[in-house]
Amino acid sequence: MAEGIIVGKGELAMKLSSPSFEHNAFIPIKFSCQGDGINPSLSIEGIPEETKSLALIVDDPDAPGGDFVHWVVFDIPIVSRIEENSVPGKQGVNSLGKLDYVSPCPPKGVHRYFFKIYALDTILNLKSSITKIDLEAAMVGCILGKAELIGLYQKQ
Repeated sequence: MAEGIIVGKGELAMKLSSPSFEHNAFIPIKFSCQGDGINPSLSIEGIPEETKSLALIVDDPDAPGGDFVHWVVFDIPIVSRIEENSVPGKQGVNSLGKLDYVSPCPPKGVHRYFFKIYALDTILNLKSSITKIDLEAAMVGCILGKAELIGLYQKQ
């Protein structure tokens, strides 16, 4: 299990990893549209003490129409693990206009899937109709830490 991009300094740096895939490695088929289509388990380390909630954004910048948002989750309680096939907090709207996780399913080639976790100094209490852009705007000035994990997927 390798962690992804680490943001922060020293021992307080947040780390995001998955027991299912390494950073910059392929996501198993189980977590794709060709498998069970469920979210993978994620492990979070180094959450700042002042954190009141977590937020998660999963997106694919390699999508043909530009950034495709796979998952928007906020007001996640402070946890060190997000379980596979779970809904850890309140969900926002993905690029399909739904409140759900959209599994990797690129039309062609290898795509990158960015799993971004944010430690926030507040509970946002936003409506579930928010988008990634709405969440990013609401988080301005509230982010105590951030970590990323990048997974790859190509249809078999």
